Amino acid sequence: MNRVVNVVRMQLTNKWTFLGIPAVILCGSFLLSLAIFAMIPNTVAFKFSGAGQAVIWYFLGLGIQALTLTFPFSQGLSISRRAFYLGSMLLFGTVALVMAVLYWLMGLLEDATGGWGMNGHMFHLAWVSDGAWYATVLFFFSTMFFLYLVGFWAATLYKRWQVNGMLVAGTALTLILVGLAALLTWQGWWPNLLGWFGEQSNLSIAGLLLALCVVLAAGSYVTLRKATP
Repeated sequence: MNRVVNVVRMQLTNKWTFLGIPAVILCGSFLLSLAIFAMIPNTVAFKFSGAGQAVIWYFLGLGIQALTLTFPFSQGLSISRRAFYLGSMLLFGTVALVMAVLYWLMGLLEDATGGWGMNGHMFHLAWVSDGAWYATVLFFFSTMFFLYLVGFWAATLYKRWQVNGMLVAGTALTLILVGLAALLTWQGWWPNLLGWFGEQSNLSIAGLLLALCVVLAAGSYVTLRKATP
């Protein structure tokens, strides 16, 4: 456990990348959205800004940087791949949870102030904020952690097989997606699929994303065991 905690501390030596930039993105997107809301007349009943998603998408870059920036250094310190993996998962799982709670709290404040007094909506959104508070928190957490794991595994694949591995993985993923799209079109299943998604709640989508996180986490660990710095 001490080795895992040491990996967390090692990752946090680069605080600007892992903590500072997300804070700047969140504050910047929030203030910019408020400025835009202020320029729109209050006669408009609903003002929406998608800028709140910026930090969520940054988790994809965090996953890539978590491996590429610190994995070679960790191997120089004779830290095992298992400890590096567990420490990284612990750190970014915690960061994702803190950000998810922050998004939920900002949504409550946004709703209580009537959209910051300007009918603006950035955090408290229909469907995402529906239901119990834990469903909203879990939705944000699962989305952020899923994107982190996508970036982490992509970087791990590159470390393991370099450019050739990325080309093979990218080609395989493209073929799978095109094949699924062709199958759905051929069988006429698109309306059923879209209808199924329309029936899902924020909690059920969070559960689906967490299931995908388990798959990505397992794949990342298996790949990392053979990756070279």
